Amino acid sequence: MKPALAVGSTHSQNIVIDATRTIAFMGEALRVYSTPSMTLDVEQTCRQLLLPHHDAGEDSVGARVEIDHLGPTLLGQIVTIEAKVVELALPRVTFEVEVKDELDTVGRARHIRFVVDTARQGERLAKKAARLKASRGA
Repeated sequence: MKPALAVGSTHSQNIVIDATRTIAFMGEALRVYSTPSMTLDVEQTCRQLLLPHHDAGEDSVGARVEIDHLGPTLLGQIVTIEAKVVELALPRVTFEVEVKDELDTVGRARHIRFVVDTARQGERLAKKAARLKASRGA
């Protein structure tokens, strides 16, 4: 991890709420930004904040998301997701995130990510895949 990452580092991202980011179970007229999509967008925004600070062979994985979905965002609206590093205890990084549409604050989140060495992560996943294969008798 490069030393430029610090508590207070921020990143924001604008996202257009298209149909894939909305709920459909209440019908077309009631499509709004879904909580699972908001959660994914929060995670991706936090990852984007970290990417320029990684050394070669590093990335990050999400470990915890606490999210309050405070209000609806209509299909076609734009949300701005603002992420800020609030705790840096490498490899753990904690973020506070605010989600706003053009009119309202529609979400707040606290998110934890862990910086990982991608080669080591690949080894861990290969070991788990081997255990799974063995448990299935293959």
